[in-house]
Order: sequence, then structure tokens, then C-alpha cells
Amino acid sequence: MENQSDINREVVKRGYKAFNEADISTLAELFDDNCTWHSPGRNSYAGDFIGKEAVFSLFGHYGGDTGGHFNAELKHVLICDHNKAVGIHHVTAMRNKKMLDVWCCIYFELKDGKIISGREHFFDLYAWDEFWA
Repeated sequence: MENQSDINREVVKRGYKAFNEADISTLAELFDDNCTWHSPGRNSYAGDFIGKEAVFSLFGHYGGDTGGHFNAELKHVLICDHNKAVGIHHVTAMRNKKMLDVWCCIYFELKDGKIISGREHFFDLYAWDEFWA
């Protein structure tokens, strides 16, 4: 029998895979309808996004504005107590002849096997902002 930590780890892994494959139906299964997301910085996509539609719209911009050349390669999933997890990944993308190559982690909160919030943290926020400028 799987414990909650194992379930949360699998949810995060499935979420990264679905994101990279633009698999909206799997993402819809994994995210709570009232989820929230925070993207940092001073770029046009920085801010807080509330609800599945707003969060998925942000994800759509990441993929769409890069012509499908946005990839978040998951490296590690750290499981914390109380339904928290951290996904550590390497982001690469191309946009307007700019190359993005940064590390990021996302702090996830989960409940009942669904993602209820995500908060992105970039190791080089200046590079992230410059890429979207």
C-alpha cells in the first residue's frame, strides 16, 4: 500500500511529464479546480494565478510563446511533511533567438492527491526575466 508521500511524489512526477507533453487532460486530473500558482520576477508572466483556467493559461504561454521549445526536465522530487513537495528541474527554452538555460524549483502543496498550489523559484531570476523581455 502506498503512503501519502509516495502518492504525492507520483503526482509531481506525472505533472512534470504531462506539462512537457502538453497533456492537458492529465494536468486537469492532477490539479485542483481552485489551485493557485506563483511565477516570480518582473516579466509579463510574473504574478499570482488563481484557478485551474488561469494556471493552465500561464502554462500555455510558456509552451506557446516558445513555439513548443520550453522544457522542464525534472531532476529530483523532495517530499516534505504535511503534503508538501519540491520539484527541482532544469529549464531550457528558445524564444526570439534567445536561449533560456536555468535551474528552478517549484514548491508544491498537495491535498487528496491533487496539486493545490505551486510556487516557482528560479536560481537565476535575472535570466528568467530577460528571456521573457
